Amino acid sequence: MAAAPAGCGRGGVSLCLASAGAVKALALTAFTLVWTHSIEKVDWQEDWRVSPAGLELVQARVKGSGAGMEPPPEARLVDGWFQWRPKRAPMQEVVLGNSGAAGEWRLCSEGKCRTLSEIFGHPIGAGVTTMKVCNNP
Repeated sequence: MAAAPAGCGRGGVSLCLASAGAVKALALTAFTLVWTHSIEKVDWQEDWRVSPAGLELVQARVKGSGAGMEPPPEARLVDGWFQWRPKRAPMQEVVLGNSGAAGEWRLCSEGKCRTLSEIFGHPIGAGVTTMKVCNNP
């Protein structure tokens, strides 16, 4: 496993976000990542777990279907959302790109959502943000 970025939290595991040279550590073990599709203008949500094995994608939901966002065959319509459980191994990092065409990524936990700009304390704009697990002694 790659070394955790400098500046991440202490003890256990936490979520580290890196963007344009800045790093933020969030003491989370689970979160929902939310964004709006740039063409279809509908929300997409993913539930993630932060573990020593990496970032685990637990469930995905999309409010509709369309250009490049067709739900898989196993998806079920529940309360207006197509939802499913992706089958993939934990990931060491996830790169979030932002074209600036559909608003910002939002990270939600404990009933509160914040944009990446709010988390970093300054505008993120177009570019990339990397999410990874911080493993700290």
